[in-house]
Amino acid sequence: MHITAKADYAVRTLLELAAADGVPGKAEALAGAQKIPHKFLESVLSDLRRADLVRSRRGPDGGYWLARPASDISVADVIRAVEGPLASVRGQRPEDVDYPGPAKPLQLVWLAVRANMRAVLEEVSLAEIVADDVPAFVFELTADPAAWARR
Repeated sequence: MHITAKADYAVRTLLELAAADGVPGKAEALAGAQKIPHKFLESVLSDLRRADLVRSRRGPDGGYWLARPASDISVADVIRAVEGPLASVRGQRPEDVDYPGPAKPLQLVWLAVRANMRAVLEEVSLAEIVADDVPAFVFELTADPAAWARR
């Protein structure tokens, strides 16, 4: 899986907002806290606002805050907000691809990849990450040395 800068920045920005516990955060401060280019962050925040993950207000008391509790926002929600579906094959959903001949079972492989991404990304909330309390299955998956090995 390729995690784009946009997806990474979006998750990190929402983690900053989750940690702020409802206190609005200014875009410039959020960018500085996570070392994200400010102009790029503005675009990310716009996508997050359209997806109803953040709310905003202009002015000296304004800023950005989560649109719902951090416990109700999964990492998958954030990625979908800025990148679209978690898994696609040439821009199509895995269930919509069709291959001829010996490649026909490949669709099942793509569906399994999506299912496994969902199993992790939909089950980890912003609140769990901020609290340093990620689900046990994340530790189990990362305890395997193969998870850390480059290939």
